[in-house]
Amino acid sequence: MTTYAERPWTKNYDPGVPHSLEPYPQVPAYHYLREAAKAAPDSPALITPAKVPLLGHQSHITTMRQLDDWSDALAVALIDKGLKKGDRVAIILPNSVAFAIAYFAVLKAGGVVAATNPTYPPPKMQHQINDCSAEIVIALSLFYKVVKAIQPQTKLRTVIVTNIKEYLPPAAKLLFTLAKEKKDGHRVELGAGDVWFQDLLQRYAGRKPNVDVHPEDRALLQYTGGTTGVSKGAVLTHRSLIANTLQIQAWAAVMEKSEQYGHLTRENMLYLGAIPMFHVYGLVVLLTQAIASGSKILLIANARDIDNLVEMISAYKPNVFLGVPALYNAVVNHPRVKSGEVRMDSFIISQSGAAPLPPATKREFEALGARRLNEGYGMSETSAASHSNPLLGENRVGSVGLPLPDMDIRVVSLDDGVTDVPVGEIGEIAMAGPNLMSGYHEMPTETANTLREQNGKRWLFTGDIGRMDEAGYFYIVDRKKDMALIGGYNVYPNNVEKVLKEHAAVLEVGVAAVPHPEKKGEEALKAWIVLKPGAQVSEQELIAHCEKFLAGYEVPRRYSFISELPKTMVGKTLRRELVQMEMDEREKQLG
Repeated sequence: MTTYAERPWTKNYDPGVPHSLEPYPQVPAYHYLREAAKAAPDSPALITPAKVPLLGHQSHITTMRQLDDWSDALAVALIDKGLKKGDRVAIILPNSVAFAIAYFAVLKAGGVVAATNPTYPPPKMQHQINDCSAEIVIALSLFYKVVKAIQPQTKLRTVIVTNIKEYLPPAAKLLFTLAKEKKDGHRVELGAGDVWFQDLLQRYAGRKPNVDVHPEDRALLQYTGGTTGVSKGAVLTHRSLIANTLQIQAWAAVMEKSEQYGHLTRENMLYLGAIPMFHVYGLVVLLTQAIASGSKILLIANARDIDNLVEMISAYKPNVFLGVPALYNAVVNHPRVKSGEVRMDSFIISQSGAAPLPPATKREFEALGARRLNEGYGMSETSAASHSNPLLGENRVGSVGLPLPDMDIRVVSLDDGVTDVPVGEIGEIAMAGPNLMSGYHEMPTETANTLREQNGKRWLFTGDIGRMDEAGYFYIVDRKKDMALIGGYNVYPNNVEKVLKEHAAVLEVGVAAVPHPEKKGEEALKAWIVLKPGAQVSEQELIAHCEKFLAGYEVPRRYSFISELPKTMVGKTLRRELVQMEMDEREKQLG
């Protein structure tokens, strides 16, 4: 009988993917930027695109050497501003050259990166800055007023400000006039003691930091999505980031040896840089790993501007798309894509993570010319990635794929949290590996609940319910906290959402358990539907559709048609907000 300890998944690795990468190099997380800058100093690292009237598409190129030199200069500046080893630096920036410089600079200075969603409302931003005790913040001028408003309630003493136009192509920078800056909120006058990002780069140009950074030192304080509660700061070391970077690279290296991928090499890979870099997916799988590979990133500052995103895909033909289901769904339903004007056939590698991928979205994206859309899995607590479908081998629809090299995975009983359930049965996913976090920042109880010593190893209990098949492919059923109890049966909203997404009229769907309106103490299932433009469907039609594929107790009997689902910045549906919408509506009806 197959057991988890046998690592059956390694039998289905692509040829050439090693079962283990041990021993891992004893280097800091910025090591591979240094190496890339030495190996190919003039090779493009970051491309900032812009569409200029009459001139068409223009680009600003940042080379590997520039990224290395500029981050060196900023690292020295941070140290001069009082940054000590282990201090946290808040980064409040969109995907940009400035973000990449800031990220590597903080690491080189021995600091800890605490990247925050720039669009957070002031109270949430203030909470994260206070939680990490940051005294230095690097922010976009667009968010300067928010930072200054919350500064008195924080420990912030140094505010470093960058303007979005600084790394635009020359023609686009010229058109970014003073009037436009003021109108859109980019033009600001700095308060006493605050400093411009560019002034620091010029003042400290040519200097290099001299900080002894060790693999076990903290590198990143990555805040979790908080979809089921308060966001927690996962503490990731340089060692765990290096391990995950190398695990991802080992998985992708097979493409260079395969005829399926033609002449695609790491050096000519162009990543679509749409996934936010303040999220662990964008920070590790996109920024850290792409730079370490010597690849290029096409920077997309605002992935929610789907018109611009589709325009950039059309113009630059990137060949690697790292995205989330909501982003793929938005792209395939864009009018220019649906009409066939913009194709997805430039994408050789497409990877979906951070949320369950509906089979319908996978089919639609691949039908537009993409080679194939792979689903993977990971968490802030695993540095980023822990599983992926193979790039060459079988891509099992509905599966998040196989564990990466050196990962041990178990499926543990939901009843006792200790016993491994038989292969094929559902339980909580638990992981062990070199890429795990060391704990949650100043949250000892949550850390002890999540990281547990069992069988001589430290296991991360993910809170995700899933199963493994005999071949070692894993399937995520749902979040443990989102599981519903309907008529005495366990119901998993993810499964219901996938079925509803198959209906031709449905663009997006969220499903959650709400208190039963008539039976006290019981739950009822409700679905919130976003329709495709021009589409119509009745509740009865949706019920009939579900009844073809689901058991009676799994079929939602209550529906709301809404214009947009509440989501995190990376596209995870916020089910707790859906439930709150329902409760607010009931309260309103009661008057």
